[in-house]
Amino acid sequence: MIPQYRYSVVLPVRNGGAYVKECINSILTQTLQDFNVLVLDNCSTDGTPEWIASLQDSRITIYRSETSLTIEENWGRIIDIPKNEFMTMIGHDDLLHPNYLQVMDELIRKHPGASLYQSHFLYIDSAGKFVRHSLPMDEVQYGYEFLACHMARTLDSMGTGYMMRSTDYDQLRGIPMHYPNLLFADYELWIRLSSIGYKATTSETCFSYRLHQSVSRVTNGVRYQEAFLHYTDLLKELMSKEDKFRQVVANYGNGMLLYYCESLSHRLLKTSLKNRPWRVAQFVDRCTAAAEQLGLGDVFKPRQVKRIKLAIAIDNNAVTRYLFYIYRKIVNP
Repeated sequence: MIPQYRYSVVLPVRNGGAYVKECINSILTQTLQDFNVLVLDNCSTDGTPEWIASLQDSRITIYRSETSLTIEENWGRIIDIPKNEFMTMIGHDDLLHPNYLQVMDELIRKHPGASLYQSHFLYIDSAGKFVRHSLPMDEVQYGYEFLACHMARTLDSMGTGYMMRSTDYDQLRGIPMHYPNLLFADYELWIRLSSIGYKATTSETCFSYRLHQSVSRVTNGVRYQEAFLHYTDLLKELMSKEDKFRQVVANYGNGMLLYYCESLSHRLLKTSLKNRPWRVAQFVDRCTAAAEQLGLGDVFKPRQVKRIKLAIAIDNNAVTRYLFYIYRKIVNP
């Protein structure tokens, strides 16, 4: 019979390499040992599941996929596995500090009415060196406040480090799988979870998030844009349900839309024309349509933004598209 613990640490992985060894070791050396580890291996070919099995730790259960899965499908399996009362998810290249579970346990006891728990964290580079601290977070934050901070870009939020009740996660059907490469999917999950009760955050720093060639950095412009437009659909839904979300979108929606319209227009330029179904101008039109749905049509003026106008101009000419491609290869070889 599998021992029952209070916490489950869920680790989806595919070919984790040396990083997953650091990650697993950071989990197993927690000062609070009331947990198990649930590994969702997605057909790794680098010996990842074999190395984990060689640890012969009874707290670890490996769920190996029989067929190769997308990242969405592998993370989607989380709702299908048995979990303890509380659960957290971690990327295979991130690290829990030794006190993570102990601090989370204390935070839960302090805030029994919260539905989502978080700590402050560090950004580290591919070699594990310190990059910077996360932005400061309030101890208590409701779903609409979380959204406001995200839209205003005053919040650092990643897929690692959040603690939640497994029953809440399952009732929400887990992380939304319709977002390409799960981009923006974690934001939707955190908003929905923190709207059940609220999000409680400790001032202590309890995990490290690794900055390198992450999914968000290597995803092409088309899939990133599709994910963003799914996110605007969520905003429309939230606005229809609660006035506080409607006010947040009214206050911060234009700035957020302009930010992503500009950044994703330039990301789209990096994607070959033959590998994308639309031009930059068409994406800008889609953002404009989203703004209309969010009640921001009167203030959203993307074609007045210099960098957006530049992206449209570059994309509309074969010569400038080619020169931009060469420039990007030189700047980011």
